[in-house]
Amino acid sequence: MYKKFFQSILFMLILFVFTSDMFPCTSILVTKGASEKGAPMISYSCDGEFHPHLRITPAAKYKPGEMVEIRGWRGALGKIPQVPETYKVIGLMNEFQLAIGETTFGGRKELISNKGIFHYYPLMRIALQRAKTAREAIIVMTSLVEKHGYRSEGESISIADKHEAWLLEIVGPGKDGIGAVWVAIKIPDGMVSATANMSRIHEFPLNDPGNVLYSENVISFAVKHGYYDPEKDGNFSFSKAYNPPTEEQIRYSSRRIWSIFRRISPSMNISSKYSNGNTNLKPYELYIKPDSKLNVRDVIALHRDHYENTKFDMTKDLVSGPFEAPDRWRPMKWKSGGKLYAWERPIATQQAGFVFVSESRAYVPDEIGGVVWYGMDNPYTNVFVPIYTSVTELPLSYTIGSLKKYTRDSAWWTFNFVANYANLRYSYMIKDIRKVQKEIEDLEFGLQPAIEHTAEYLLKTDKELAGKYLTKYCVENAEMIVRKWRDLGDLLVTKYNDGYIQNEKNRPQEIGYSDEWLKKEAKEKGKQHKLTETRDGDKEL
Repeated sequence: MYKKFFQSILFMLILFVFTSDMFPCTSILVTKGASEKGAPMISYSCDGEFHPHLRITPAAKYKPGEMVEIRGWRGALGKIPQVPETYKVIGLMNEFQLAIGETTFGGRKELISNKGIFHYYPLMRIALQRAKTAREAIIVMTSLVEKHGYRSEGESISIADKHEAWLLEIVGPGKDGIGAVWVAIKIPDGMVSATANMSRIHEFPLNDPGNVLYSENVISFAVKHGYYDPEKDGNFSFSKAYNPPTEEQIRYSSRRIWSIFRRISPSMNISSKYSNGNTNLKPYELYIKPDSKLNVRDVIALHRDHYENTKFDMTKDLVSGPFEAPDRWRPMKWKSGGKLYAWERPIATQQAGFVFVSESRAYVPDEIGGVVWYGMDNPYTNVFVPIYTSVTELPLSYTIGSLKKYTRDSAWWTFNFVANYANLRYSYMIKDIRKVQKEIEDLEFGLQPAIEHTAEYLLKTDKELAGKYLTKYCVENAEMIVRKWRDLGDLLVTKYNDGYIQNEKNRPQEIGYSDEWLKKEAKEKGKQHKLTETRDGDKEL
């Protein structure tokens, strides 16, 4: 079972690691006191060109002496002793409402080990199988890499349970090394944090074990390798030592942090200057207090961001075309006239494999409290569906499919088709997409209290029946949404065909281009297009 699971996960990861020119992913951490419901939340946009499969790993019990195989990109890397009991995991949340996400920051390349057996993803999964709380998960992960080794690049790992949200940052010990260098910080209650492919932990207290944990070598290792000089550098910064920022990384990563923070706390009027890539400016804070408490839909909305209505608005660039499409085709970097340029890297990207927002609620039983709002493909044009950790089955369309072949049976391909087709006439089609998206999510969130009230009632009399009820709801709801999205795709193909737009009577209309775009075209190539006469009824510029 483990062999097949890790093979599928690692194949999936290989696809997006080797087809991206920079490591992707965005994660948001919302503490209990910053949440409307008093429930910690984390989000995780796992970005890359790959086809995800949602999976259930059942709880299990094991005999003394049993081992579990840990696999890497090219096969088995080693075995570790199995624990007597493992917990049920759905996606990246377990039955005790513990959730984990990540973003890769890379860091110093020379610190990648070729001896450790743990890449970050299997490490996260093992932690979910063995821990009930965020603090326990940190202990599980760091204990495993201390003994068996860590071989990934630098990672920011977001962790939330029913009461706390933590950020763990970890790097390897270098070639032939076993172990890791790491620090973990509990995000203060009432605060919101975010990570986006850049180390976010700078200075931290060394004598506050209730809120900060770290490896014994976190400073000494940096001193030994010349990453930190106590006499010259002042207070120790994990980020400066292990992930010294570059202009390129700041722009690629910090622009997303800025946009999240400016949206949740507009009163702070947070400047975008640092996100322009100036390494001499002070980085953004690890966490801030939002102007108002957030709910799941707020966090989902934060993932639907192309910097709209800012000077970085990706719908307003020349490359957006006449229909204001925000997607940018890879590679991210390009040259012109001997100079190097880079596209903006938004929070919402067409390269998203899946995105989730987890909610861990202590005030209701675990069977109901733990819910993952899960979406496939681009968060801007998908729908998030609720998956409770007590379900025993998953919607089939979310568990099948391959990047190698398009199929309407796959949820990922269904959402992916709509997202890609919309680029033909984005400014028009996105209105149809967002309309259906809102209708569905309004219904889901509107029904949630009634669904959970019924489930809680059933839990008091028949726990198994409660699980069946939530399973039936989650599966049928998700499959219904996939059917609706197929219908939406069919509608878009029919409505927007050959450059025409069908009206409500299904008659093709010549809509053409916006006046603003036509003015640009006339200015650029007016002589080429100009007619000598203007007929009555022709559009004037």
